[in-house]
Amino acid sequence: MDLLQALRTFIRVIETGSFAAVARETNTNHSSVVRHVGALEDYFGMRLFQRTTRRLSLTEDGQDLLQYAQRMIELEQELEGALGQQRISPSGLVRIGVTTAAAMLMTPRLRGLMDDHPGLSIELVVRDQLGDLIEERLDLALHVGQPPDSSLLARRIGAFGRVLVAAPAYLEKRGAPSRPADLADHDCVIHEYGPESAQWHFKGPDGPETIRVQGRLHVNNAAIVRRAVLDGFGVAMVPEALIVDDVRLARLYRLLPNYQTERLPAFLLYPSRRHLPPRTRVVIEAIAQETAKIAARLAEDDVWGSSNDWVWLV
Repeated sequence: MDLLQALRTFIRVIETGSFAAVARETNTNHSSVVRHVGALEDYFGMRLFQRTTRRLSLTEDGQDLLQYAQRMIELEQELEGALGQQRISPSGLVRIGVTTAAAMLMTPRLRGLMDDHPGLSIELVVRDQLGDLIEERLDLALHVGQPPDSSLLARRIGAFGRVLVAAPAYLEKRGAPSRPADLADHDCVIHEYGPESAQWHFKGPDGPETIRVQGRLHVNNAAIVRRAVLDGFGVAMVPEALIVDDVRLARLYRLLPNYQTERLPAFLLYPSRRHLPPRTRVVIEAIAQETAKIAARLAEDDVWGSSNDWVWLV
C-alpha cells in the first residue's frame, strides 16, 4: 500500500464528503477510492467512516487519524520544498494583502514572475490597513511599520517613507511652510490609515518634532490622497512610491526639505506554520528581491532631484 497516497485520498474524501467526488477529480473509478480507504482501515485495524445511503461521517478513530494524516502530508510537502525536489513548477493561487502604494509598485513587476510560472495565479487584496491574514484567507501581506501581530512570520525587505508635498496651484495661493509648526495654518489632506494618521513626524535641525495636523478632507486610500493633492486640496504626507514621478515632473513639490520625514521598515508577513506551498515561497522570494531594490532606490536623493523642492523656487 502507498500510505501517503491512501492518506491523501482519505483527506479528500473527508473534504468533499463523497467517494464519488474524489474519483471524479482524480479521474479514477469509485472502487479504487474505496480500496484506498479500506486499505487504511485494514492497516490500522480500525473503522474510519460510518456509511449510510445518504452520508458519510467520521468515526472517533477516523477523526484521530485525520489529524495525523494532515501532519504527514504537510511534512512531506515541507521536505520536498526544503530539498528542492519539486516535480512541477509552482502553481495555484496566491492571495497577497498590499497597500495602494505597494500595489502600484508591485503590479508591473509581477508579469515576469507569472511568465516564469504559467501555472501561478496572483490576487492582490488592496487596502491601506492590514486585515487579519487568516480571516481574509491571505497567503502573505506586505506591511510598512512594525507588524501588529507577533504570531506572524515577518521578513524585512527594506524601508519606505512618506513625503510632504503640495501642488503648484495650492502653493501659489497659500505659500509654503518653512517649518513643521507652520502646517497649523495650512489645509492638510489626511490619509486615514490608523490612530496616528494626523500626527506627522519630522526630524530637523532641533531634533525630532511631531505635529498634529488638521484638515477638512480625510481619505482612507493613498491613491485618492495623491489625487486630492494634485487637485490642489492642500498639503499631504504621501507614500513616496506614489508620487516620485509627480515630483520629478513638477506636478507636485516637496516641502520642508531640511526636515526629514520618517522611514519605516517594510515586512512580508505570512502565517506561522511549518510549511509554505511552493507557489507562496516563490512569490515571497520574488517580491522580497524586487521590493528591496525599489526601497533602496527611493532612498537615493538623485531619484527626486533637489531642484524640485518648492523652497528653491520661491
